[in-house]
Amino acid sequence: MLMPLLAGCLRVQVSMGVSSNDRVSGRIVVAVVPANAKDKGPQLKVPPTLATKVRVEQYTQDGYVGSQVYFDDLTFGEVGQLGMLSDQTQGMFSLQFVRTGDLVTLNGRADLKSVPPQGSDIQLTVAFPARVATTNGTRDGDSVVSWKLPAGDSSTVHAEASYADPNTRSFAGWAGIVGGITLAVAALVAVIAYMARNPMVPDQRGRG
Repeated sequence: MLMPLLAGCLRVQVSMGVSSNDRVSGRIVVAVVPANAKDKGPQLKVPPTLATKVRVEQYTQDGYVGSQVYFDDLTFGEVGQLGMLSDQTQGMFSLQFVRTGDLVTLNGRADLKSVPPQGSDIQLTVAFPARVATTNGTRDGDSVVSWKLPAGDSSTVHAEASYADPNTRSFAGWAGIVGGITLAVAALVAVIAYMARNPMVPDQRGRG
């Protein structure tokens, strides 16, 4: 997702998981083989609009240096703002999640023509909460898809998965009372209601 214009060996690893309530969490690594001892690699910055959901840390592993970004509980709309982590990446990569009814579609485009292909490793992995119906990526399981994006070229990302819209009300009769609450809370309310209607009473048998 974040490919600075660098001449050295480049490592980009993007992994994200989509929850059943349409929230996205994950990790981004952007690193290079340093040119010298003072080279810290690409330094990313958190956009002000995502300050409470994103953090950036220094990355040092396998001879690479750079940044690693952790993000949590992003909405589909906020995912697109991750491209603002670096001014150098504007327009190089776009990623968008769209929901239409029960269908969630991931579309993306990577323009990596300016990234040197030699020594570059650029990967994207996305885990969905349901089976992926169609994709142009590599299936790593029923609900996980990965892409190895070619440096020096442009490519697209596409995947579709169907699962219930979290904003759909589960019980029409409760629409005005519990519409929009999570399934976990709905289940708890149902249990409490059942126990209220069916109280546990001591067994009176055997008493005179």
